[in-house]
Amino acid sequence: MIVPVVLSGGSGSRLWPLSRELYPKQFLPLVGERSLVQQTVDRLTGLASISASIVVCNEEHRFLVAEQLRQVGYTPAAIMLEPEGRNTAPAIALAALQAVSEGDDPVLLVLPADHVIRDTEQFHRAIKTALGVAAEGDLVTFGVVPQTPETGYGYIRASELFSDTSRAYQVVEFVEKPDRARAEQYVASGEYVWNSGMFAFRASRYLEELSRWAPDMMTACHQAFEQRADDKDFVRPDAKLFKNAPSNSIDYAVMERAEQVKVVPLDAGWSDVGSWSALWDVGERDSVGNVCHGDVLTEDTEDCYLHGSGRLVATVGLRDHVVVETADAVMVAPKSRVQEVKQLVSQLKTRGRDEALLHRRVYRPWGSHEGVEQADRFQVKRITVNGGAALSLQMHHHRAEHWIVVRGTARVTRGDEVFLLSENESTYIPVGVKHRLENPGKIPLELIEVQSGSYLGEDDIVRFEDDYGR
Repeated sequence: MIVPVVLSGGSGSRLWPLSRELYPKQFLPLVGERSLVQQTVDRLTGLASISASIVVCNEEHRFLVAEQLRQVGYTPAAIMLEPEGRNTAPAIALAALQAVSEGDDPVLLVLPADHVIRDTEQFHRAIKTALGVAAEGDLVTFGVVPQTPETGYGYIRASELFSDTSRAYQVVEFVEKPDRARAEQYVASGEYVWNSGMFAFRASRYLEELSRWAPDMMTACHQAFEQRADDKDFVRPDAKLFKNAPSNSIDYAVMERAEQVKVVPLDAGWSDVGSWSALWDVGERDSVGNVCHGDVLTEDTEDCYLHGSGRLVATVGLRDHVVVETADAVMVAPKSRVQEVKQLVSQLKTRGRDEALLHRRVYRPWGSHEGVEQADRFQVKRITVNGGAALSLQMHHHRAEHWIVVRGTARVTRGDEVFLLSENESTYIPVGVKHRLENPGKIPLELIEVQSGSYLGEDDIVRFEDDYGR
């Protein structure tokens, strides 16, 4: 039996302003109509003897993961919540412990949730090769056949030339990201592949190697898992115990130290879409090399990545640039310097600005809300409630709310009253009154909310009942 492990951590800060800490790149439809995490589970279709996935994500993303998988009709075996990001080695340990707790010792297929793979057929062939080797007890990694001397990836050197993509090779060493000259040597030699961050091994073998090479990490993960709590769709390891685990990647903690390590070459149109230039590489270009999304108008513009989220993006005389527009930010950079976008995100965090964390549209398990206008003592939001969903029963100490329904039907609880509102109808929620908003129908409920009061922060919410355990 094969158990996929989908790693959905990370913030994707190099793809700001589209990717935000609370809505990172794996949840965005960057290539195609579906998000990257949805494409990750889609690619599993057609593999033999495969079970439902164990998805590992952090606490803040749990409802995003659950909702996006629900949208594509995919039911995971478990959604494991990391109490705190500790890198990939502890995350995979939690998944392995979950897998063996079911009484079996499956082969784990570890897949990051934010990769693009164009050729699914070739990907499945590589998986089939890797699974056969992993079933015999080896630790297997997937190495991407390099097309260019890329300096942004780590490399893996094998014991011989990569002459056949249908077999596994003995790993000699893992190599850090090289400079340009060394990268050119690696590619020319035919002995190196890019380190993809994808793996296959039996759950027990990984736990055995982790116990050998990182015993403190193994102990912390095991103790945290043993004290786990099941919360509806989620598995919650003990937060205090898990934080005792050292933070480390699987490469450093295990793969670079273990002896039985093989690499399977992968030539399937892979990209980790780790930067805007990488997205330009995998995007569909027009006749002059531009990749355009949204409402884009160009004049004398070539080899650019241009993305409009809502407004018209118009360019004149640009070459090799990236322009990305969202509701609250515009980012412009030469393609050669897009790795430095991370520095912009660091500045935003240092200054305490929300643009590093979230978009104007904020997703919740019941739907979303989007800021329209904000000033002293009032703000306006557009709220969307999914069919059959409900907000918590709550109250506010400092603000009143006016609700105007523009689409669908709302069931409103206001104090002891419960009533329906239809399109073009409105109501008022005074300060300090318990209230709840529900969508009893199947189509999305949309309304405009006007908040007024002395304090309008999101932390002015007292919850009495909540379907989502917040």
